[in-house]
This record gives sequence, structure tokens and C-alpha cells, in this order.
Amino acid sequence: MQHIDPASLADLSTRVQYLRDFIGFTEKDAEALHAAAPVVAPLVPVIVDTVYDKLFKFDVTAQSFVPRQTGYTGEAPVSLKDLNVEHPQIKFRKDFLSRYLVKLVTMDYEKFESWEYLDKVGIMHTGTTPGFLHRAKKPALRVEYIHCAILLGYVEDILVDAVLNHPDLDLATKTAVIRAANKIIWIQNDLFARHYVKDSAIALKTFTVDKLTANAGAIILIAIGAFASRFLSTWHR
Repeated sequence: MQHIDPASLADLSTRVQYLRDFIGFTEKDAEALHAAAPVVAPLVPVIVDTVYDKLFKFDVTAQSFVPRQTGYTGEAPVSLKDLNVEHPQIKFRKDFLSRYLVKLVTMDYEKFESWEYLDKVGIMHTGTTPGFLHRAKKPALRVEYIHCAILLGYVEDILVDAVLNHPDLDLATKTAVIRAANKIIWIQNDLFARHYVKDSAIALKTFTVDKLTANAGAIILIAIGAFASRFLSTWHR
């Protein structure tokens, strides 16, 4: 049985290794994704348009695309009615998603920098830190986790459908690519969630003395009580 210290999962490299070990993302999965690049790359423009069509079907996701985007100098939308996949500002935004999809099937997954990139994709949507250097001086981008998670599921559905119905791939290749895509999307989902949802053990590790307030003692006692209550209730089952 492999020992995993829950608090150690705050560290990205440890977390990624645990995720890879648990879901079974291996070098063969990376090879399958790379093999899918010639299939996925030509589909990227269609996938991106399909994603934005979906985003514009709900006002809760579409409204974030109305304000002028940092770095965009053209005519900005005035209201939700102006949004469509052909609007110049939306085309400006679509570039990042296009590059992201290409990276998923071309990155070297044995390099830690690749996992740092996927982690920064999660960070940049939280509105608390820029993630990427090119966003360091740009306004915060906040997208609630519910929208990030369901969009990842939607992107996976598109990719699976494209692979399943591709006429030039045999069953073994389709199976390998779909399984690999499923694994990497779920890992990416966690690399979003870790910046929105804080596990208790990880939170305690990052709770440093300089962050304590006058009420810190009470807060700690409450936390200890909560842990003790949870432990006792579990122990008595």
C-alpha cells in the first residue's frame, strides 16, 4: 500500500504524481494523445466554435464576454445580443482555447513544465492571481468552478465523439486515445478544483503563523473540535 500524506498534496509535483498513479496516466497515454494530434489539430477550429456556441446559450456564461478584453483594441460588444463566434473580440478570445487544445495532444507529459501549464490554466480563472506572465498586469479573470468543470466535460464529449466517428482509426487506436483523453481531462479538472476547493489537511499545512489574527486560537479550537467530531463519528460506526 502506497503511503500518501494528505498535506503533501498541496505541492503540485506530489499532487500530479498521485493523480497520475491513481488514474493510471502513463507514457502510453501520452503517446496515444500525441498520435491523436493529426486527428485533433484539423478539428480545433470546429471544436472552438462549438464550445463558444455552447457558452453563448446561457447568459451566466456569456456575460463574461461582453466587457472589453485586455489587449483587444477593436470594437467591443455592447450587450449579450452582440455576441457570436464571428465577433472580433470573441475571435481574440478563441485563440487561447485553440492553443490549449493543441497543447493537450502535443505536450511532453514527462516534463514538469507541462503540468505547471495545466495548473496555471486553473489558476488564471480564479481571479486571485494571473497564473501566466502575460496576464500579470491585466484585470482579474474570475470564472466560477461550476462553469469550468462542466465545460471540461463538454470538451471531452466533443473529443470522444470526434475520435469514435473518425473513419481512419482502428478500434484499438480509438480506445487508447479516448482513455488517454479521459484521464488528462480529469487531471485537468482537479488542477482547476485545487484552486477553488480547499481540503482540510492541505489548508492546515498552508495556515502559517503570520496569517493568525486575534481570534486565531478560537478558530484553531473549532477546527480541532470538528476533526475530533468527525473522527469519533467514523470510529463508532
